[in-house]
Amino acid sequence: MKWLKWVGAALGVIVLILAAVPFFITLDDYIPAIEAEVSARLKEPVVIGSLRVAGLPLPHLTITGITVGRAQDIKVGKVTVTPDLWTLLDATKVIKSIEIDGLVVTHRAVDRIPAWLPPGAKAGEPSQPPAVRIKAIKLDDAVIKLQDGMIGPFDARLNVAHDGGLESASIIYRDGALKVLVKPQQSSYLVDINARGWTPPVGPRFYFEELVAKGVVTMKGASFSDISAQLYGGAVTGRLVLGWQKGVQLKGSANVSSVEIAPLLKALDKPQNMSGRINARPVFSAQAATPAQILDLLRLDTPFSVDEGVLHGVDIRKAATFAGEDGGKGGETRFDKLRGQLNIDRGTRRLTRLDIVSGSLAADGNVTISPQDALSGRLNTSIKAASVAAMSAALNVSGTLESPLLYPTGGTMAGAVAGTAVLGPVIGTAIGARVGQWFENLFGKKEEEKK
Repeated sequence: MKWLKWVGAALGVIVLILAAVPFFITLDDYIPAIEAEVSARLKEPVVIGSLRVAGLPLPHLTITGITVGRAQDIKVGKVTVTPDLWTLLDATKVIKSIEIDGLVVTHRAVDRIPAWLPPGAKAGEPSQPPAVRIKAIKLDDAVIKLQDGMIGPFDARLNVAHDGGLESASIIYRDGALKVLVKPQQSSYLVDINARGWTPPVGPRFYFEELVAKGVVTMKGASFSDISAQLYGGAVTGRLVLGWQKGVQLKGSANVSSVEIAPLLKALDKPQNMSGRINARPVFSAQAATPAQILDLLRLDTPFSVDEGVLHGVDIRKAATFAGEDGGKGGETRFDKLRGQLNIDRGTRRLTRLDIVSGSLAADGNVTISPQDALSGRLNTSIKAASVAAMSAALNVSGTLESPLLYPTGGTMAGAVAGTAVLGPVIGTAIGARVGQWFENLFGKKEEEKK
């Protein structure tokens, strides 16, 4: 059994030597040369804090304190490179894994990264075996800082096939809010997205209670044919197609069911002047030079209805009954149902075929909202009452989304004044306003026909 003792002693000595390697072997003297070489290739200043070689648990190289760019647009806490020692004499050296800890990338670096990538082989050139082949890349606690948000912190795993292509990839937020799985399929990639309690880092700040999306991504764009989401107490299903050649292109459709409209407006950074649950079937598209311009150039068309809601900031009933001279400002209008057609074109929103039902109050008409949230349009109102004649009034819509105003049209007001003078208040006002509205509609139509 003496040979076991000798083997044990030999292994102990080997482990001791491997553990002591970092204390005796340092590559810091090579740092200036490496920094100069990498800086020349990237055309950006590169700084490396330290280089160390270690023998346990496997022989590996550790690089710490890496920064790229004058404004340090890329920072890396630590990189661990584990080579396959048996391939060091081969034409292609194999790296078992590269582990990157504490990566921070700013939006400025994201814009410049494509220029740092090596050019591919030209058509017709014989393919050469790669000098280095990487089997796996691991990112831990990575963050991408965008202009208006942040991606991460997340962990990522990339497994590379023998031919250098991607075998599989995953991105998982550290808080578990987002999980993305990627699998290659011929010349495209299958993408599976699952999210819970997640808000996208760019675009409208929608809070998804749950989001599931499956699609296909190519070098030219992406197509998600199966999207399902739960948000603000309702559900959204739909499809989305994206392209990113010569700018950004977007098109798709959705089915919105019983989504609370107030938090939806907040996420879109619009005044929360309406509450209730919205149902809609939007069809949308956009084409822009950059992703940031998509919302400004969006085109959308949809029928919609809102159930059991409130219009905040305006009292339609008050404006329709000539109660006060403030245009119904500052009040609210509760309604059982509000329906119509919404069209969005480059920031201008047109609400047509509006139909509002609120107990004894009924209203219909059209309203336009400018990109600056200015209001224009007209509402025709009718208030039914058992004891008096029904009150009808045409109202001009003006003001802004934050401060809407409703005033009787000239014909409605003139008729109301005349009716009041002849038949007295209440009944005379109601009949006169209706007659004035009728004349205004009649002659308004004739004027339009002449034009």
